[in-house]
Amino acid sequence: MDEIKYEKIGEVNGRWKAEIVESFLVSEGIVVELIQDAITHYIYKSAFDRVEIYVLKAEVNKARELLNSFGEFNLEEDGDEEE
Repeated sequence: MDEIKYEKIGEVNGRWKAEIVESFLVSEGIVVELIQDAITHYIYKSAFDRVEIYVLKAEVNKARELLNSFGEFNLEEDGDEEE
């Protein structure tokens, strides 16, 4: 049975914000996956729709620490996650 390898660390409004987070985390060596509703692979419903940000489970704590260092950039969480 396949094991889930990724964990959601939060959501942001807008693809552009998600891509900023993704670029920062990738530059720190963290694998990131962005999930957003889309019409096609390159056409999203809206530029300001919610985008979920996932990282490898093994890198969750490191990713959260790095993002917390920004202070003004807080990812919104849905409350279902374990802290």
